Amino acid sequence: MDARLKSYEDKMKKAYDYLEGDLASIRAGRANPHVLDKIRVDYYGTPTPIQQVGNITVPEPRVIQIAPWEKTLIKSIEKAIMMSDVGITPSNDGALIRLVFPELTEERRKELVKDVKKRGEDSKVAIRNIRRDGNDAFKKLGKSEISEDEAKELEEKLQKLTDKFIKDIDKLVDEKSKEIITV
Repeated sequence: MDARLKSYEDKMKKAYDYLEGDLASIRAGRANPHVLDKIRVDYYGTPTPIQQVGNITVPEPRVIQIAPWEKTLIKSIEKAIMMSDVGITPSNDGALIRLVFPELTEERRKELVKDVKKRGEDSKVAIRNIRRDGNDAFKKLGKSEISEDEAKELEEKLQKLTDKFIKDIDKLVDEKSKEIITV
């Protein structure tokens, strides 16, 4: 692959990866440990990812269980979850913390699907902006450093990359939408 295209492909990949991580954090009525990915726990004064202070399991389809490695962390973990945007109140029995996910209503499912589609659209806009920046750069190169034919060829390759990433985003959004709608 042309080095001039590589940087644009990397930017598109980052936009795609961001969307993928973003969609993983959307809860679809099922317990998904990724909803905890962005939560940081105060561990001896250091904000630490929740996965690094305890064992996270999914014993039932709608329950996440957190077993802290140190019992003294239970209050800190509970506080971090309460302050996050997970929207679930944790319960603890002194040794474990449980997050019970409520069943989603039909209306809430539709809202979530709408949100997923909006995030997908935002990612597509980001990809198209990267394409536009690339095309502008190639046009400038075409006036000085490379032939116009080479510039056109680079633009065509960039368009193919754009099409590929947009197709991948559509697929990702469709899969997440189906997951949310499926009861």
